[in-house]
Amino acid sequence: MTTLRLGLLRGGLEIKQFLRSRESVVFTLAFPLILLCVFGAVFGGEIAPGVTFTQYFAAGMIAAGLLATGFQSLAIQIPIEREKGILKRLRGTPMPRAAYFIGKIVMVLAIGLVETVLLVTAATLFFGVKLPATGEKWLTFVWVALLGITACTLCGIAFSSLARSGRSGPAVVTPVAIVLQFISGVFFQYTELPSWMRGIASVFPLKWMTQGMRSVFLPDSFAAQEPAGSWQHGTIALVLGGWIVLGLALCLLTFRWTERD
Repeated sequence: MTTLRLGLLRGGLEIKQFLRSRESVVFTLAFPLILLCVFGAVFGGEIAPGVTFTQYFAAGMIAAGLLATGFQSLAIQIPIEREKGILKRLRGTPMPRAAYFIGKIVMVLAIGLVETVLLVTAATLFFGVKLPATGEKWLTFVWVALLGITACTLCGIAFSSLARSGRSGPAVVTPVAIVLQFISGVFFQYTELPSWMRGIASVFPLKWMTQGMRSVFLPDSFAAQEPAGSWQHGTIALVLGGWIVLGLALCLLTFRWTERD
């Protein structure tokens, strides 16, 4: 079999393993949806003419769902597999090493698609978020989602090497994901955050993913409320592309198949 064929088969196995893990399903798929419903029910005031905080929050949660699927899930799963010796055994088989990573990518794309459909459906049915009305906005949605989840996936694989054991993975990864959501314009309006906090957030992908999703699901008039007074699509693509390159380099330099001595 070719490496790609083996990777796709491995991807099917990864999806089955994910769905059989109740913890993964709850925290990766259900938790962002629960947050959307809770915050959407509590906060509903307007933050700009024709735009409610719920609509703003929903756009941010779609980006945060991609972060949870790509970054958080892999940075927790891989240390567990490393601790159990799964990675060591896989490395000793004839299966090409690239097939393992292709399988992870297939799983992330499949679960990320399901996550996004669930969040978009809930946002449109219950919180007044309108689906993109033009082909240009749909195209923006696709490339922001693809670049964002690719960057998050590579960063999650690289970040998995920081956890010293499978049990310490959630303790290392979860605070990082939560802090990024708080400073990147998911739970609060980005322009209301302190300037130093916005400066930190602008270094990381999530801030640009949330801004890209706002450009898709909020009216074009809201672009004036952004710090730069526009959606900055070119900057979004540049930053996310830069993180893809950096994440790939970090994966090649830091990924470990066995635990540290």
